[in-house]
Amino acid sequence: QVQLVESGGGLVQFGGSLRLSCVVSASTLNDYGIAWFRQAPGKEREGVACISGSGGSTAFAGSVKGRFAISRDYAKMTVYLQMNSLNADDNVVYYCAAEYLGGCRRHLPETDFGSWGQGIQVTVSS
Repeated sequence: QVQLVESGGGLVQFGGSLRLSCVVSASTLNDYGIAWFRQAPGKEREGVACISGSGGSTAFAGSVKGRFAISRDYAKMTVYLQMNSLNADDNVVYYCAAEYLGGCRRHLPETDFGSWGQGIQVTVSS
């Protein structure tokens, strides 16, 4: 397992943008598929976006497609989630997850990922 530390959350206005960062403690980022999940109180955790180890494959939940982007900086060992046009549904806790040699399946199943960050709150205000 690897350690994951999220940052960049906080308060943002409705329609605004925010970028989350996930720093991965690993020897190399190339070997890990990284995903972002989110969870609202009383609801199941849902996959939001995923990027493969090579960065050549990505997947997004339908609810964020066209609004969110995922990218990785190999030198900084960091994966980013750029979130635009934020709305009330995005007002939840976000988690970074990793899996060694993991890929990105379209439906972003939670069980595909074995390492998890602590989570970070994103609050969208109207």
